[in-house]
Amino acid sequence: MGATPTRPADRALAWPARPADRALSRPRRRPLAAVAALAALLAVGAGVLVDLRTPAPRPADAPASDFSAARAYRNVTVIAARPHVAGSPANDQVREHLAGVLRGLGLETEVQDTVAPEAGQLSGAAGGATLARVRNVVARLPGTDPTGRVFLVAHYDSVQSGPGGNDDGAGTSTILEVARALAAGPRPRNDVVFVLTDAEEACLCGASAFASSHPLAADGGVVLNLEARGATGPVIMFETSRNNAKLVDVFGRAAPHPVGTSFAVEIYRALPNDTDFTAFLDRKFVGLNSAYIDGGAVYHTPLDTPAAMDRGSLQQHGDNALGLAREFGRTDLKALRSGHDATYFPVPGGLVRYPGWLTLPLALLALAAVGVLGWLLRRRGRGTAGRLAAGFGLALAPVVAAPLAASALWAAITALRPGYAELLDPYRPVWYRLAVVALAAAILFTWYALTRRWAGPAALAFGGLAWLALLGVLLAVLVPGGAYLATLPALAGALAGLAALATRIDGPWPVLAVTLAGAVGVVILLPTVVLLFPALGMAMGGVAALFAVLLGLAALPVVDLLHPQAGGQRGLVALRARRLGALPAVAAALAAVVLAGVGLRVDRFDAAHPAPTHLMYALDAGSGQARWLSHEDEPQPWTDGYVDGRVSVADDFPGLGDAELRTGPAQAANLPAPKLEVLSDTRSGDQRVLRVRLIPQRPVRLASLHVDTTTAAVRSATVAGRDVPVKARDGRWGFGIVFHAPPPEGVEVTLTLTPKAGQVNLRAMDASDGLDGVPGFRPRPPDVGIVGSHTSEMLAVARTYPL
Repeated sequence: MGATPTRPADRALAWPARPADRALSRPRRRPLAAVAALAALLAVGAGVLVDLRTPAPRPADAPASDFSAARAYRNVTVIAARPHVAGSPANDQVREHLAGVLRGLGLETEVQDTVAPEAGQLSGAAGGATLARVRNVVARLPGTDPTGRVFLVAHYDSVQSGPGGNDDGAGTSTILEVARALAAGPRPRNDVVFVLTDAEEACLCGASAFASSHPLAADGGVVLNLEARGATGPVIMFETSRNNAKLVDVFGRAAPHPVGTSFAVEIYRALPNDTDFTAFLDRKFVGLNSAYIDGGAVYHTPLDTPAAMDRGSLQQHGDNALGLAREFGRTDLKALRSGHDATYFPVPGGLVRYPGWLTLPLALLALAAVGVLGWLLRRRGRGTAGRLAAGFGLALAPVVAAPLAASALWAAITALRPGYAELLDPYRPVWYRLAVVALAAAILFTWYALTRRWAGPAALAFGGLAWLALLGVLLAVLVPGGAYLATLPALAGALAGLAALATRIDGPWPVLAVTLAGAVGVVILLPTVVLLFPALGMAMGGVAALFAVLLGLAALPVVDLLHPQAGGQRGLVALRARRLGALPAVAAALAAVVLAGVGLRVDRFDAAHPAPTHLMYALDAGSGQARWLSHEDEPQPWTDGYVDGRVSVADDFPGLGDAELRTGPAQAANLPAPKLEVLSDTRSGDQRVLRVRLIPQRPVRLASLHVDTTTAAVRSATVAGRDVPVKARDGRWGFGIVFHAPPPEGVEVTLTLTPKAGQVNLRAMDASDGLDGVPGFRPRPPDVGIVGSHTSEMLAVARTYPL
């Protein structure tokens, strides 16, 4: 470093004491240390990525005791031969196949046929309280000495817009193959119940019906729910019941490929998303929810075919489900409840887990360790209090800049490719994901090159660790399951810094210490970066960029090894060092631009990867007025040919919810509105009791009935014999029900009303799928597709009945 450094920044150019600064600045030693440290971190990162790969699918002739993706896939091709929405003839055929397979295994099999409310006490969906006619397939493998029941759950219905090869042909076929493997082996101790639910896509009503009213569910048990939201990727255990420590311990021991994080569980609990698992959580059940989620472009679209499925993901689903079913099948299920959640995350070869009550103490320990490190750095002359404070403030810059830059990058890409706005993720997202990581690296390297000479590497590294430690404490208080992401890298980095300060630096130990700390950051944060991209989609790629920068801050001393040293030299030597120090930033920025450009080049819309569009048709049978509707904010060229304005559909089509949609005029089709048959009409004082039957006049997916609250107040209601909570709604249509998979004979509704006028207005609507026969509809070109929405291609007909 120079014999006569004159500034605090020059005295603090590296972690250790000044002998280390001189040692690491020697031309022969610093490049060697940098190469060794970088190679070590790359090796650790490669191990992390390899561990996240899916297993090789086993062939059809695999041993009978094993799960075979090839055998399971045969059922996928039957289940997902075509769209099979709840209540459709295609769904009837799928159900018959499932029941036949389970009966063929010698299992006690039945079909639960009932009317069920939406999970969550009918609070539901757009348009009002939601119910459905459901037909669940339920089979039981009796245990030898049960301590409870293990439930394997998946839904067999699909959306109307796709055949559901992955969602949830994957989960359903996995359960059939697991049932085969269990039936072929020794009988488990506990009962194992296979539950293939109906109407999950509509309202989670099948799972709600089973959990609330089936005799096998009366005493609760352990639920393993199997899902898919995409076409590939590792199977992630992303949701658990509360107080999950013992469940997670079983998962870590029994699942052959245990990928899951307590951070994911915390995030999912905060989101409004639901699966069948939701219907079990409010009752006497504990359990785990798993899915693979990459390849989200096919989700709920016509492209979700069996051919789109990654058989490796199916194999991982099956391996984990079979391993867990066997373990829970022999476990005393009464001993599974614990008083706390676990903190856990994947590492190569397994799952690290520790009690959640350690979260805050560890976070405080990391903060204290970083504080001690700062105190020692100041005491030993590695930085003044001002420099350390400046390092702390400066370290916030990349944390803020990287997510903002990633969001700006995606905004620019979607401006060039507007169809991405309707996709959960691009068809080929890898290039864009790498571009975001490269952009985060460019920001980190640029920040470091600009601030290193002024603040010094020790102050910057301290600042990065301090932010990690503070974030760890914040997460420990607010999101305990995610605290490990910041706490453990901060603690490892602080201990490495303390070791470096306490060690003779002529040898390799300080470099080894900071490399080990960097490896901890890679093991913990790299899987988070990788898994966040498919979990949140490219529109929220800034979140992955944030964690990429946190990883960089955790490995900052290793980054410093890559930085050329000028020591105390001035003039051309120092200028050359600064220019060389800028090379990583320039290279990363160029990589981001190139990778984004490659993404735009290779991920083009074509017949195999069409641009998703949304269109539906709505007819008022009373007035004869019809309109096209689309939820696209910025209609794409094909959709733009149908819609030209914006309207709220709540007044005319309350069954579709309160959304404001794009609209355009349409020709009136010759379609009948649902019939409203009055079964009885009685009055008592100021109350009127109307008993009506809502009867679709054509095959439909759903029907709805709403009361005009300017004409009457609703006191109570029953639908198909079930009480429906009466909740106030904004707007003219203040009360309503939506009924999925209505039977041909219709749905009986009883309303207790207080009239406000001479007549009561009821608005009836039903909806089917498919626009091909609608006048004025022009079929989509090959490169224009259907967006994954529950209203895509919907054909709704409504009429007002004054009674």
